[in-house]
Amino acid sequence: MIVKAESPYKFFDWKITYGDIYPLGVRQRGILINGQFPGPKIDAVTNDNLIINVHNNLPDPFLLSWNGVQQRKNSYQDGVYGTTCPIPPGQNFTYTLQVKDQIGSFYYFPSLAFHKAAGGFGAININSRPLIPVPFPQPAGDFSLLIGDWYKSDHAQLKGTLDDGHKIPSPDGVLINGRGSGSSFTVDQGKTYRFRISNVGLQDSLNFRIQGHKMTLVEVEGTHTVQTTYDSLDVHLGQTYSVLVTMDQHAQDFYIVATTRFTNRVQTSTATLHYRNSRKAVSGQIPGGPTTEIDTSLSQARSIRTNLTASGPRPNPQGSYHYGQIKVARTIKLVSSAGQVGGKQRYAVNSVSFTPADTPLKLADYFNIEGVFRVGSISDNPTYRPINLDTSVMGADYRTFVEIVFENPENIVQSWHLDGYAFWVVGMDAGSWTTASRNQYNLVDAVSRSTVQVYPKSWTAIYISLDNVGMWNLRTELWARQYLGQQFYLRVYTPTKSTRDEYTIPKNALLCGRAKGMHT
Repeated sequence: MIVKAESPYKFFDWKITYGDIYPLGVRQRGILINGQFPGPKIDAVTNDNLIINVHNNLPDPFLLSWNGVQQRKNSYQDGVYGTTCPIPPGQNFTYTLQVKDQIGSFYYFPSLAFHKAAGGFGAININSRPLIPVPFPQPAGDFSLLIGDWYKSDHAQLKGTLDDGHKIPSPDGVLINGRGSGSSFTVDQGKTYRFRISNVGLQDSLNFRIQGHKMTLVEVEGTHTVQTTYDSLDVHLGQTYSVLVTMDQHAQDFYIVATTRFTNRVQTSTATLHYRNSRKAVSGQIPGGPTTEIDTSLSQARSIRTNLTASGPRPNPQGSYHYGQIKVARTIKLVSSAGQVGGKQRYAVNSVSFTPADTPLKLADYFNIEGVFRVGSISDNPTYRPINLDTSVMGADYRTFVEIVFENPENIVQSWHLDGYAFWVVGMDAGSWTTASRNQYNLVDAVSRSTVQVYPKSWTAIYISLDNVGMWNLRTELWARQYLGQQFYLRVYTPTKSTRDEYTIPKNALLCGRAKGMHT
């Protein structure tokens, strides 16, 4: 007789409210989770089932999404409007997430309206199961740092500006764990600590550094990396890095610094690294970092590689899947653009600017509701036509191996995220991508992650194995651009209706739009 043990369950009960916060010293309306800003940290272990009951006490519809959590076979739980009906004011919805075959550092955030500019985000840490070896000794402590740019304006005011067809200004500052300054992390001299750093901001790449200390990179969005040491790290929008820092200095306090990258005016946030036996407060100038240099950032990005011999979520080494030896079945080239449609600012991918339908796309797909979206409403290649509005969905077959090229013709740093997946970042360079660009791909130990940057007037290429059936959001992490259309959905499809490939719709799924009145 075989007895199969079920993975553990962890239960969370979250109340979403507005409350007063003072991140940049002025009172603002923030989104709190159980009274906290930022929200509570989720600590999980590979394969845990997370049961998160979210009570929406805001006057607006609300959803949480889970950046980097792959929702294997279960895009219904993804918490973006293309997959999940919003939680109405005064009601609740219970997410059931399994962090199946995942390790690493991620975060959650509110996905609707412009709620992300009010808070509602928090860290997600998925640790390895006890018997799976980890490629570094157990740290003395584990800190989550949510860094990001921030506006003093109310999120509804920012949303109103965008709804009126205007651009929003540059952010007013930078936060570390919800504060412009004043966060503190207490450590013991001689010990090594893990810092998990997520850029949960809206517009800017950030540089992160710790005065007088080196950082050894060990994990990026669920992949154990080659353990390279850095003085500072560029953390682009939506990205998460995990570093080890040894407390090898004289006992005093040191600056922890996050500053904006590639901006005309450098915004700075500081926190304190406090040695427990310190007799000396932080002093001297805040250590400087890189500002507008692209080359150093590109070199750093290329240096981040997968540790092929380390175990991932399973005992087998991460390098046992030889992605570089698989034949690419399809190449998709995505080019971003900005422009006016009907006198209003819009942003697009391959000339299509996404507009939400009246019904979540995943529900329309499940219930066979016609007229909500059309597969193929965005093309595999840029058309370079004027921007048009559509509920853009790209079709893809389950189990195909795909190359996606992001090309950025603009003067900004882009950042792109794909829900439901991790992908291999095989190449990035300046200029336009051509088939000859493949000659410089890293086909051996490219890092696998879910969010990647594209430098100005440059390209980035990724490989993906489409092994997760569902409706998956591919979006820019520049939040105003995402809100004004720079996103689409990738429908990974199989004609086989089997729970081996995809779970059925949750019994507690909220039904809205044209799915209202249907039965789960």
